[in-house]
Amino acid sequence: MTGERDLDALLRHMKPEVRPGIFVFCTIPADQPIPAALSPLLTFREQEGTTLVIPREEAEAAGLSYAFASRLIALTVHSALDAVGFLAAITARLAAAGISANAVSAFHHDHLFVPADRADKAMVLLQEMSRTREV
Repeated sequence: MTGERDLDALLRHMKPEVRPGIFVFCTIPADQPIPAALSPLLTFREQEGTTLVIPREEAEAAGLSYAFASRLIALTVHSALDAVGFLAAITARLAAAGISANAVSAFHHDHLFVPADRADKAMVLLQEMSRTREV
């Protein structure tokens, strides 16, 4: 199944959903394996180290320092990986409200990590965008 590319359709059908839990960003040395006790939602390898996005309680149990306590908002529309402008429109709206967002595009959907204390406001803005199809 091919993902949606039309910006208006993407915005209209994004249906944002907040996933349960608080997620945090951690880093481990690039040459270190991911500890078996962790179940990362996301990993990304950079020269400086491996980024892990994990539930906060996992980070605390493993004694890992972390940053950016966030909520995960899934945009449930099936977006094409080459869709143009979808995340730009969304992150611009959130930025205008002073809400940072770390966006991740996966095969089926786009996802936003937003500050845990701003997730409710982010949801209101995203739902408004979906209803009004504003860019």
